[in-house]
Amino acid sequence: MSNDKLSDNERLKSESNLLRGTIRDDLADALTGGFTGDNFQLIRFHGMYQQDDRDIRQERVAQKLEPLHTVMLRVRLPGGIITPQQWLGIDQFAREHTQYGSIRITNRQTVQFHGVLKQNIKPVHQLLHRLGLDSRATAGDVNRNVLCTANPVESALHQQAYEWAKKISEHLLPRTNAYAEVWLDKEKVMQPEEEPILGNSYLPRKFKTAVVIPPQNDVDLHANDLSFVAIGEQGKLIGFNVLVGGGLAMTQGDNSTWPRLASEFGFIAPEATLAVAEAVVSTQRDWGNRTNRRNAKTKYTLERVGVEVFKAEVERRSGHTFAPAQAYAFTGRGDRIGWVAGVDGKYHLTLFIPSGRLVDKADSPLKSGVAEIARIHRGDFRLTANQNLIIAGVDETNREQIDGLARRYGLVRDELSPQRKSAMACVSFPTCPLAMAEAERVLPDFIQALETLLQRHGIPDEALIFRITGCPNGCGRAMLAEMGLVGRAPGRYSLYIGGNREGTRIPRLYRDNIDVNTILNEVDDLIGRWASGRTAGEGFGDYVVRSGVVIPVVDSAKDFHLS
Repeated sequence: MSNDKLSDNERLKSESNLLRGTIRDDLADALTGGFTGDNFQLIRFHGMYQQDDRDIRQERVAQKLEPLHTVMLRVRLPGGIITPQQWLGIDQFAREHTQYGSIRITNRQTVQFHGVLKQNIKPVHQLLHRLGLDSRATAGDVNRNVLCTANPVESALHQQAYEWAKKISEHLLPRTNAYAEVWLDKEKVMQPEEEPILGNSYLPRKFKTAVVIPPQNDVDLHANDLSFVAIGEQGKLIGFNVLVGGGLAMTQGDNSTWPRLASEFGFIAPEATLAVAEAVVSTQRDWGNRTNRRNAKTKYTLERVGVEVFKAEVERRSGHTFAPAQAYAFTGRGDRIGWVAGVDGKYHLTLFIPSGRLVDKADSPLKSGVAEIARIHRGDFRLTANQNLIIAGVDETNREQIDGLARRYGLVRDELSPQRKSAMACVSFPTCPLAMAEAERVLPDFIQALETLLQRHGIPDEALIFRITGCPNGCGRAMLAEMGLVGRAPGRYSLYIGGNREGTRIPRLYRDNIDVNTILNEVDDLIGRWASGRTAGEGFGDYVVRSGVVIPVVDSAKDFHLS
């Protein structure tokens, strides 16, 4: 660790009275719609980000009004599983008490409310509590919502993996009673409190965990600080391969930041899972960089101290030794859109949700359609890390009725192209304060352009994994795409190519800070070369690497920024 001055985030965490701050005082302040001082950051630990509508920001300045402050709130849903009854409660709140009336399924397998005004913040937390849910630790310098492959077929193995995702989530939660006191009006805890795992200053930076079931890498394991790869035999979980130190965020123009693939530590038995998870988190807690937040993630700790040194410390703290990793392979990352039959005789309908955004429009009342399905469905809902929704555990007797509702409300569209199913975007404008360029709102135009190019070059049934993000923060996971766009300024992006379909290679910068027309001209040329020069079944990312269009990123700490 450096002896440099701690970042100001470290001060505010240590002075926060275990995340309480003066949030209650701000809630009572009717003079502003926002949170002030340290509370602006502290509410993140309670699952919220303060935002404003950037489309109307200048208009409000001209009117001498403060920005229209609202919060974006994330629900904690380990593994993305939610009951229809819980969904209906969330649906009603979004319709009646948010500025946009929408629900957004995120690629962290949860839902976000956008546009919650200050007077509605406590009511939404109390609603979640009544539904058996909460938003604890879905943001801030803590372990966030734990992902799990949304496997709708192998029910026994998925159930075992999902149970571990829930246990990991609960085990790594903050222990402070602040959430209950501030939002649920619970009595203040009088005895001394402490955070035995996270520490009273919490983690140096956000921490992400996933459980993945091969052969589907739908959770993008290399985007996470800690991943558990489920190893099964005859449908039974026998243990996990553990990977540490993945992460995609970087800072534009700062060569000391880069995306990184996770490092394989080895295999553990299921009973070691919680001890190993705790040891990884506590090692990062004690060894992570608290002076420079740009270099505070687990990936930078591994690069600084060395993978073997970090691994040995995890073994020491957990009391478990890693065995050699078990063999596994990934075949893809996409969801199985449409109906599939599970091994238990149940059926599962995966609905494609454009950018995860459920909102009612005149020609596609998607949000109302999901609510109608929830009213009759007797299974559960599963949110995927690709922003889609699975109606899981459908009996044969209910299948026809659910299919009919999904089609009536535009949730099933037979004309979906493979490319449309293989694209993703972050939220970006108008609500994200970090956004430099559009993402979600321009994704349909980019997809249409890609579809046109694929058609022109004679491969209309092909697709490449395409992702667009409004800034380099990594939310859209463009740094694991075959082709990724990272926003630089309004209408301008950096173009990265050369990732693979399996999600195990970081793409290389191909063109920097270019406008949309230049991007489309470059992509036209690249797709034409791929169409004519590929080998049988060769994906776009593999082709541009094999043919020498780009040099693959081997060690991102050393060569990611090389041109």
